[in-house]
Amino acid sequence: MAAHQLIVGGQRSGKSRHAERLALQWAATPGHQVSVLATAQAHDDEMRQRILRHQQDRPEGFDTIEEPLHLCEALRAHASPRRLLVVDCLTLWLTNWLMPMSGEPHLEDWRTECAALQQLLPSLTSPVIFVSNEVGWGVMPMGREVRAYVDELGRLNQLIARQCDRLTLMVAGQPWTQPVQKDLE
Repeated sequence: MAAHQLIVGGQRSGKSRHAERLALQWAATPGHQVSVLATAQAHDDEMRQRILRHQQDRPEGFDTIEEPLHLCEALRAHASPRRLLVVDCLTLWLTNWLMPMSGEPHLEDWRTECAALQQLLPSLTSPVIFVSNEVGWGVMPMGREVRAYVDELGRLNQLIARQCDRLTLMVAGQPWTQPVQKDLE
């Protein structure tokens, strides 16, 4: 398994399921553990149902750590060479920072956290699988805030991809995986 990898795709493309399959392969080695860093927040009934379904579908033996904002802190706290960390998902993590239900966006704090993540990943002792949506292929959003969000998610996915060894695009439940081309930076 590559040190870090990014799995992107549209909604219901099979991103989380693929991350779980890879994590099960990791966990098959004696002494290896898997922790899922879940970023979702349950602000309504529909989201509570989504979270519950993800929890129920998650393979037995996977630890779950709920961390909607401070991803660097959680990665640092749970990292070890024999523990795979699955971050599911970057899309909701960004949403929690830029579109919080409790008020105004925290853009400066977001930028600080993002820079910290970029610095942390090369030295992190755990391999990490990041899950994120690819939302920039559709129609250009009408609202300024939504366009800004789509742009920011695209930048975040690029930042994370540069820190990874493998990139997987999920299409209709099928993974298309390739090594990250470091010379494109």
